[in-house]
This record gives sequence, C-alpha cells and structure tokens, in this order.
Amino acid sequence: MTWAIDNIDLLATATREHLGLVVVPIALSLVVSVLVAWLVSRTPRLAAVTTVASALLYTIPSLPLFLIIPVVIGTSLRSPTNIVIALTIYGLALLVPTAISSTRGTATPVVEVATALGYSPKQSFWLVQLPLAGPQLLAALRVVSASTISLATLGSVLGVAGLGRLFTDGFQRGLQEEIISGIVLTVALALTCDVLLVLLGRAALPWTRRSAGERA
Repeated sequence: MTWAIDNIDLLATATREHLGLVVVPIALSLVVSVLVAWLVSRTPRLAAVTTVASALLYTIPSLPLFLIIPVVIGTSLRSPTNIVIALTIYGLALLVPTAISSTRGTATPVVEVATALGYSPKQSFWLVQLPLAGPQLLAALRVVSASTISLATLGSVLGVAGLGRLFTDGFQRGLQEEIISGIVLTVALALTCDVLLVLLGRAALPWTRRSAGERA
C-alpha cells in the first residue's frame, strides 16, 4: 500500500472532513428524536402517525434528497450543509420510531409507581421512561452511526469533501489502492464510532451493566 503511505496527509484530511460531516447529524438525530418522543408521549394517535411518517422518510433516495435540499434552503449545491441536513433526516427516520416505541413501551407498573410517588408526566418521561429506554436508544444510535458514516460518502458525488472523494477520485484515475484506502478508512471510522458509543453507553447507563451481571 505504497499509495496510502505516500498520501497519508490526504487520508488524514479526508477522515477529518468525513468526521465533521457525520458528528452533527448523529447528535442531532438523537436529541431531536428524544424531544419528538416526549412531545407525542401523551397522545397515542399522534405517536402512531409520527412513527409512520418518520419511517417513510427513509424511503427517500439519497441523491435526489441531496439535490432537493439546496433548492429548498437556498444553499449552493456543493455546500456541506446539504449533506448534514440529509443525514440528519435519515437519522431521524431511524431513531424517532425507536424513541417513541421504547419510551412508550416502559412497563405500566413502573409508570404507575412514578405517578404514585408524585412524578408529573414530564418528570416520569425524563426521569423514568427515558432512562429505561436507554439500551434500545443506544442500539438504534449505533445503527444510525454506521448508516450515517456510509451515506456520507455519497457527498463526494456533489463535490463535498470526505472519504467519498477517495472513491470518486480512485475510480476516475484508476487507482485501486485509493479506493481500497477509502473502504478501509470508512469501515475503521464506523467501527471506532461504534466502540465509542458502546463505551459512552456503559458510562451513561451503568444500571444495564449491573443487570447483565445479575443475570450472569
């Protein structure tokens, strides 16, 4: 892999650029999906409609969405903002249904106990239902992370920097090593982010470790 060694600076830059494209969509997807779940938590019909509507968003083809967004918001076709917004939409399509179902799926006796202790519906959601839904949200977030990192490579078709340019440039110039480098770095970035999410999940959800230990 002499090409990779000779172009280590290019690979590092492309990785940083790619990371910059995906961090915001992943974080926004989590925050917004939890807020949406809270807003619809007391209205079953609205929760059902929101779940279906968000799931349908994932059926929108990525390239047309990348092209529609700049027309709607008035950005240039090559603006990274278009990719960030599109990736956030796809992240929400995956996370919103999970956020709604996992928080609404909290065992009724647990919610009733919280109510008996004087918790308001708002307190019950944020202090009881959301923490209990944490493992399911984390699992969905890991899927969103891998999906977002993969989809972001398509941004190179529109001239947006990132690991995707290693694919387009490699195909155009017939450089197999550049293409392989792009694949390896994309997979490595996805695996690294997944490990980080697992570690963050263990730190944020310590009771899940205790439960696993008790079952063992």
